[in-house]
Amino acid sequence: MLAIVTGGNRGIGLEVCRQLAKRDMTVILGARDPAKGEQAAASLGDVRVIVRQLDVSDPVSIDQLRDWVSAEYGMLDVLVNNAAIHYDTWQRALNADFEVVQEAVATNLYGPWRMVQAFLPLLRRSSHGRIVNVSSEAGSLASMGGGTPAYSLTKAGLNALTRMLADELRPDHILVNAVCPGWVATDMGGSGGRPVADGAASVLWAVTLPDNGPTGGFFRDGQPLKW
Repeated sequence: MLAIVTGGNRGIGLEVCRQLAKRDMTVILGARDPAKGEQAAASLGDVRVIVRQLDVSDPVSIDQLRDWVSAEYGMLDVLVNNAAIHYDTWQRALNADFEVVQEAVATNLYGPWRMVQAFLPLLRRSSHGRIVNVSSEAGSLASMGGGTPAYSLTKAGLNALTRMLADELRPDHILVNAVCPGWVATDMGGSGGRPVADGAASVLWAVTLPDNGPTGGFFRDGQPLKW
């Protein structure tokens, strides 16, 4: 099986690459900076991943990876949309810098959307098509308050996109789910959170769902979250 993990050179993305590779999947680690991607891949020790340049905010970069995967493998089984930026704790909606918001939208929302559109023909060739959007409870309207406007808005948008894609891809038997890893001790999440492996486990759960598993849901640790 072949999987792509965007933003795979650190944090949850890197751990997802590790865990997928340990399951004998061929894993493509997408990184904006290939040198950082190679350094991250080397840290995995006895598991092997393939590093490819990928900037999900750049349509040309996405298309180049799509063309390479198509030529090398001809199909794709799993797409993990993990890349995200700007956990903007320093601003609020009332004073938000719209350049920061636009950057977040380009990566956190348009990035996954473009990835799905680009790779859909390859996913349709799989008998185990899975799209996992790494979201956050910060995007839950049920519990949303003020703060982190760029991040929260884009994750709410990603959740909405998950619902749309899941419904439209039902005839193709491609499962699409959003996953919240929880507060994880990463560069973005800061210290004090749960171990990275625990956050990545939620992603692995969605990747390995059986064919009759849920689609169009929002989950953490395999349990539904409120939208």
